[in-house]
Amino acid sequence: MNKKAKAVLLSLILMATMFFQSAIRVEAVNILPFTSALDYSRSENWLYDGAYPENGVDVFMVAPSVDTKSEVNSTMTDGYKRAFRNAMNQQQAIYAKTARIYAPYYRQAALNVYSFTDLAAREKAMQNAYIDVSAAFKYYLEHKNNGRPLILAGFSQGADMCYRILQEYYGGDGDRAVSLRENLIAVYAIGWDMTEEMIAECPQIVPAQNETDTGVVISFDCEDGTVTDSVITPAGTKALSINPLNWKTDSSKASKSLNKGSVTQDSKTGAITSVETGKYGAYIDPERGTLIVTGIDTNEYPAGLAIFPTGSLHLYDNFLFFVNLQDNVQKRTDSFLMRKRK
Repeated sequence: MNKKAKAVLLSLILMATMFFQSAIRVEAVNILPFTSALDYSRSENWLYDGAYPENGVDVFMVAPSVDTKSEVNSTMTDGYKRAFRNAMNQQQAIYAKTARIYAPYYRQAALNVYSFTDLAAREKAMQNAYIDVSAAFKYYLEHKNNGRPLILAGFSQGADMCYRILQEYYGGDGDRAVSLRENLIAVYAIGWDMTEEMIAECPQIVPAQNETDTGVVISFDCEDGTVTDSVITPAGTKALSINPLNWKTDSSKASKSLNKGSVTQDSKTGAITSVETGKYGAYIDPERGTLIVTGIDTNEYPAGLAIFPTGSLHLYDNFLFFVNLQDNVQKRTDSFLMRKRK
């Protein structure tokens, strides 16, 4: 591992230590529901507000969990916004070559929430976070989209928020929902499970089946093959995943030769500091549905947070298959635009 990669790893371990110290209490606290959302007519509530305007399609991005300090939901402190910005600087690079980027700040559920044994309390914190995300998406549709084709994207908690957007805005036969579905390139909801139960409840959640289908959800979460239970994929859950190397949904093994590039990035700016092709292969676990990464040394990729078991590669979902994801965003967009022209 090179020096820059070690620096990124050190920052992840530090974050894990901070979380462990703040996550001693697992019982729920009294969670008050938010009564109003942030005001998204104010520019300071947008991290990215149409970045890369030369691109002809949009991506609405929702940030992953970055708050290691709050007990329930974040407050908009300088420290929180800095951590938010650093994480999103890494995430946005997957989409920057294809889409103009819109990403709101929001008062997310802090990492501490995932240690709650009271799942109803955890959901209250997630609902608080979604009040902001929904308000931002509504404002984006009314004031920023202007009819351009759209990608939804989120990692971890951000992926959870994307599923909630699909549930609220994309279902039913109303004119707005139909128009949104017709204009949806794809949803990259990585690092949060998609299940048959979710689809039964919300049929507008459509799992991707191949490399270029559109209006679909791309989902996977990485493990090393030894995990039996995690906060992302609890024991007994079967995730619906797609393999970002061969773009198949079965358990066929994808050779590492298909991996166009695993990356390390600067932990603040998101700048790519190294790209290694052909480093790791992958297959979908036939029992858990998670994405098993082959040829990986978990000593180099520790779970990193106390809520994840040894063998979880959740923190690296995007980095391990970065170039494949980046290329796929463009391919699905091209496929969408070609079908629309026809």
